[in-house]
Parts: sequence; C-alpha cells; structure tokens
Amino acid sequence: MSHPQASDSTIVVVGASLAGLRAAEEIRHLGHKGDVVVMGDELHAPYDRPPLSKQLLSGKWDVARIHHHTPEKLDALGLEFRLGRRATGLDTEARTVSCSDGSEVHYDGLVIATGARARRLPGTEGMAGVRTLRTLDDCLGLRADLQRIGPAARVVVIGAGFIGAEVAATCHGLGVDVTIVEALPTPLAGAIGVQMGEVCAGLHRDAGVALRVGMGVERVVPGSDGTSATVVHLSDGTALPADVVVVGIGVVPVVDWLGDSGVGLDNGVVCNDRLFAADSVVAAGDVARWTHVGLGEDIRIEHWTNAAEGGAVAARNLVVGSAAAESYAPVPFFWSDQYGAKIQVIGRPRPDDEVVVVDGTAEDRKLVALYRRGDRLSAALAISRPRQLMAYRPLLEAGASFDDALGLSRG
Repeated sequence: MSHPQASDSTIVVVGASLAGLRAAEEIRHLGHKGDVVVMGDELHAPYDRPPLSKQLLSGKWDVARIHHHTPEKLDALGLEFRLGRRATGLDTEARTVSCSDGSEVHYDGLVIATGARARRLPGTEGMAGVRTLRTLDDCLGLRADLQRIGPAARVVVIGAGFIGAEVAATCHGLGVDVTIVEALPTPLAGAIGVQMGEVCAGLHRDAGVALRVGMGVERVVPGSDGTSATVVHLSDGTALPADVVVVGIGVVPVVDWLGDSGVGLDNGVVCNDRLFAADSVVAAGDVARWTHVGLGEDIRIEHWTNAAEGGAVAARNLVVGSAAAESYAPVPFFWSDQYGAKIQVIGRPRPDDEVVVVDGTAEDRKLVALYRRGDRLSAALAISRPRQLMAYRPLLEAGASFDDALGLSRG
C-alpha cells in the first residue's frame, strides 16, 4: 500500500525525457508544494525525440525547436534539475537514489522514467562511422557526418524498424545513397504484420532506396583502402562500403541501475495496472512494463503517446496513493513519417491478426486497414488517411466487434 504524498514531501523523478517531464508537470499541476527533483544522465533539458530522425536530422529544424519548454516555462514549474547525473542505484528501504557523481538523493515518492537505450551491434562499439540514433547528441553527430561528406555519402541502415525507416527516408531526402539491411523477410512484420509490412517496404522501393531483406549482418569492419569508413559484410557474402552506418535494431529498457533494488525487472520495470512498482515508487514511459487491464496482458510500449500519458498518470497515482489510484489502460497509438507518407496505428496489432483493407489500396500507399483477432477489432492502421483512422478509436476504446468496425467502414 502506497500512502498519498504529503504536500511538502520530496518527489524524485529519474529520467529527464518526455515521461519524466510530464510526471513533474502533473505533480505541480496537482498543487504539490514540496521539492521535485528531476535527474537525467544527459546534459540537455528535456527534448522531443521524434524530430531526431526527421526534422532535426535533415537540418530543417534547429535544436531550440525540439525542447519541450522554453527555459522560462521550465523555471516557472519550480523543478530542481540535476542533469548530467546518471542514477546508479536505488535503495527502496532507505528511499535513496545513488548517482554517478557519488551523491545520494532522498525521496518520499519516486518516478522511474529512465527510458531505453539503443541496442548496439556487437563489435562496433566506438567504431568510427557507426552510429545509433536515440539521443540529441546521436542526432547531431550523424547530421555532422552527413554534412561533412555531402551528397556523395553512402549510408547503410541496419534495421528497417520505424527508426531505421525514418533515418533512411530522411537521408534519401538529403540526396545521399541509402541501403537498408533487414534480417526479417518483411520489414515491420512483428509490429504490423506481413501484409502491411510489405506496403511499408513498398515506400522504400518507390523512393529508390535499396532494401535488402532476409539478410543478416555478419560483421562491420573499418574500411581498409581509404575509400569508405566501414564495410558491412552480409550473410550472403555481399560487402557494402559505407561512409556512415546507422544501427537501428531496437532498444533495451534502462534498468541496470535497479539490479539490487528489489524492484521487479522483466523486460522493464514490472508495475501493476496503476503503474506502481514498489511502495511509493511508480514507473512510466519506455521503461515501464505494466498490467493493461483492457488488453488483459503485461505490456511495455516504446511510443511517444505512452510516455506522455503514462508519465502524467504515474505521477497522479503516486501523489494520491494506491487506494485512490486509477488503472492505466490507454488505447495504444503511434505514428511514423516516411517519404511524405504518415503511418499511424491505433490499438495493438499482432502478426497473426487478420488484416482487411477497408479504404484505399496498398498499391496507392494510401489506405485504412483493420485488424481482427477472433471476433474483435484489435487495431487499425492508416497510411496518409489520418481523418478516417481516428473514427475507429472509439470502437477500440469500447472493445467493439470486428463486424461493428466493418459497419463503420461501409457507412
């Protein structure tokens, strides 16, 4: 049982990204007068991640535009930021967080919002010309590489997930040569199924981006003849010279600092349906794995809307205490912008769901598709059809039947 927070208690938020900022804002919105300490391992004030693979990488936006708030608005919240300090340990008995600078921070209530870090390709750590894209510094480094090399750059993107696809699309828009290497036979098959994954693959091919699917990466080695920074060796024996390699093979939740804390860990921080992980401890965003009562399963979601909504709900539940807390059961929503197309998904599709296109066509790359699981509507996907897609959100919230969704599509 977690008791409500006293109005003058100290609440610590570990993670200065979207989920952490939304949590801190909600704490102040609820009238909390005590100290609110926001820790972050980056030196930057909270910023938005989606533009990193698009507008900021392309140079269309400057850094100031991706910060969530101006310095004046942050100051008005009365938060204590401790940036450039990584959490290294948690003692839930003493209620302290250990920091990378050797200090400890006491808390009465704790929000864990440490997010996730990019997976790295084994053997490429520290290799020149090999990058991931997760942080602002990652983006600025990759952008500097592209600007230095110019239109003659050869970019190999390893992984055709949403981040890899967006990086490929942005690089293509800059006029550079792009090759995508994907281990699965169909990109995004695990996220949206084979049928819609093939449609997304068509976006790459329509743009003239080389897409190598069903292909493993054997190794990445430094270029030896001075003509490229690296060479990517594929499982079929092909060697791809590259000036820049971007590794987009997913992320892992940042939980290493919690190993001895007693907090449950299993593909993230294990939470109940109200986002509590321990007494007076909640988690939110990419790091939280919670019981979604609407879906009837434990899930972890790595999308912007979950970080924003979950951060606020976690903070609210922490402040009011577990007895008054509410279940967090949102309808998942995410989007991706590629080659001028907007891909949006509501719900939680599975690879084995039946998929029915109810508006537009796959050939035109403009459509609405519904996902069926049993007799229920499980998800809806749209490519460049945002208005039509949103009509299905109330049905997903209500747990509607697939026949009801088909009826709406024909109306």
